[in-house]
Amino acid sequence: MTNQRVAHVRRETSESSIDLSLDLDGTGTSSIDTSVPFYDHMLTAFSKHSLIDLTVKASGDTEIDVHHTVEDIGIVLGQAIREALGDKAGIARFGDAMVPLDEALVQAVVDVSGRPFLVHTGEPTGFEHHLIGGHFTGSMVRHVFEAITFNAGLTVHITVLGGRDPHHIAEAEFKAFARALRQAVALDARVSGIPSTKGAL
Repeated sequence: MTNQRVAHVRRETSESSIDLSLDLDGTGTSSIDTSVPFYDHMLTAFSKHSLIDLTVKASGDTEIDVHHTVEDIGIVLGQAIREALGDKAGIARFGDAMVPLDEALVQAVVDVSGRPFLVHTGEPTGFEHHLIGGHFTGSMVRHVFEAITFNAGLTVHITVLGGRDPHHIAEAEFKAFARALRQAVALDARVSGIPSTKGAL
């Protein structure tokens, strides 16, 4: 019987309060309350399509900007993924997904490498300045993936191949990342030990 791959992480700063738990071997059940509605929508989609059970309760100085709360949740999510993965024995390690959302199309590739690296390209000019839902700046999408990638120890390539509507582009990015991560963290019965010639990830 495989050990449970779960994590519970809390983070308290003068800017935000985060309480997050996850189960890598879940069914995509989530309870998300970040105090940032569009981010709730993105994390709910992430949970659903990664099949990671996710609970997030967060608050922060959103009267100033959503930046601190959104970034801190990304940091904690990355830390929780890393903790839940443990020594990474038996995982598939690599994942690749391409996800459309109407006119938007995004590819995400994930390597649970232990070496944090993000390549993020293709968002249309001006996307970073757009207020999605009136409060979530487009630039925060990349910032979330930076926070997750660097704290989880992942190599991630996200490429926006097409898209016009900022909501569609952002959502396709989260869904593509979720599907690729789902493949990468999945346990593979044919993998013996750590899936690396170095013997460690």
